[in-house]
Amino acid sequence: MNVIAEAFGLVFQPYVLLVILGAGCFGMFVGAIPGLTATMATALLVPITFFMDPVPAIAAIVTATAMAIFAGDIPGVLLRMPGTPASAAYVEDAYRLTRAGKSEEALGAVLIFSMIGGLFGTVVLVTASPVLAEIALKFSSFEYFWLVLLGLSCAIFVSPGSVSKGILSLIIGLFAATIGIDNPAGQPRYTFGNVELLAGVQFIPAMIGLFAVSEVLRSLVRGTDRPPMEPAPIKSIFHAQWANLKRYPVQVLRGSTLGTAIGALPGAGADIAAWISYAVSKKFSRTPEKFGRGHIEGLVEAGSSNNAAVSGAWIPALVFGIPGDSITAIVIGVLYIKGINPGPTVFINNPQMIYAVFIVFFVANIFMLPLGWVAIKAARRILSIPEKMLMPIILMFCIIGSFAINNSPFGIILMLIFGVLGFLMEENDIPIAPAILGLVLGPMLEQNFITSMIKADGSFFAFFERPISAGLGIFTIAVWFLPLVFFLLRRRRTA
Repeated sequence: MNVIAEAFGLVFQPYVLLVILGAGCFGMFVGAIPGLTATMATALLVPITFFMDPVPAIAAIVTATAMAIFAGDIPGVLLRMPGTPASAAYVEDAYRLTRAGKSEEALGAVLIFSMIGGLFGTVVLVTASPVLAEIALKFSSFEYFWLVLLGLSCAIFVSPGSVSKGILSLIIGLFAATIGIDNPAGQPRYTFGNVELLAGVQFIPAMIGLFAVSEVLRSLVRGTDRPPMEPAPIKSIFHAQWANLKRYPVQVLRGSTLGTAIGALPGAGADIAAWISYAVSKKFSRTPEKFGRGHIEGLVEAGSSNNAAVSGAWIPALVFGIPGDSITAIVIGVLYIKGINPGPTVFINNPQMIYAVFIVFFVANIFMLPLGWVAIKAARRILSIPEKMLMPIILMFCIIGSFAINNSPFGIILMLIFGVLGFLMEENDIPIAPAILGLVLGPMLEQNFITSMIKADGSFFAFFERPISAGLGIFTIAVWFLPLVFFLLRRRRTA
């Protein structure tokens, strides 16, 4: 009990609370600019943490990460420009809600349910860290191969149109993911002699192009001059969310649970958690036809999931010193600099420090509510800008975000290419979301497949020899073929 009291004393100091507030504002700003990810926000904070004690240093990183993941939803809702990759899964629904005059409800949903998901993940982090981390350590390349295949199968569910067009979009994304250095031969693939393409297609410029630039091109080609949208009163944010919470309690719990579990898997992270949760939400929804057309249910579940994954990623990091994602990899480095070695012994040698980290997670997620409210109140002014003025501003942010990711003009070229591609796809009713999914998961699929085949000496049966791998494999194959079996049975029954 003395340890917990000491941990509270470490956190609830004016200096630490001020650091949390400042880091929260910084994370909100970085996350809201397309192209500047939560990982970048963390990396930018590291030099500052050198001059801080361990608790405020970790508090700054935790708060900035949580705020950046939520803030990425703001430009997605208002401008169809996902601020972070985790926001791309449900950006279509979010933007359609804005076009329908429900921007306040959409922004309120991602705020409230991001906070709920973050708090849920923190509770699991506090109570079940050792157990979940032990399970996560049993995942090898075989298990990750099936997990990625399961994620790619989500392309069928996240597509608002026909299944065939969703699969076509997924193939486009997977093809783009093969560009670069061949794995493991090290030979250039589809680079056409361009040195910049050796590193592969950068995900951020591609995402900005597919979503935002395509929207600018569509506005330019059609010459529409829609009147500026008047946002609803700000008080509607919290009022609508209480009704959503009562309507979708199962979705909130399912998204938070799935996000925490996926976040605890090293290398998975909030991006995959959001995509899988959105697909699961559509699969089990009573109104799946509304997804992709401005439905709040997907925002509720996927919004809970991506922030829960942020907390989940800390489980293997704290318990075993294994980073759950790129952010916790940076955090582990910061902990070592501060003389704290993450792993099982940290719970014995520095228990007050671990409890302080847990308390920081709760405080950071609670701070998200007032800071998010201020950010929404400021950002909603965007809706009052006429479209003729808004589109050049959007294009300017697209260029800045695409250049900033690697400080290279080639990012802008990639953005423009994928912008034209996105425009052509949408003109032919080919959904964009599966292409993004293929870009995100394609490299992971290839890497884990080749690694597994090398381990198994070329035998595909090795993918079913491990219990967890076999279970995931059977479940993934069932997801592929059971709908076909049910369709044939219904057809036979009808005949």
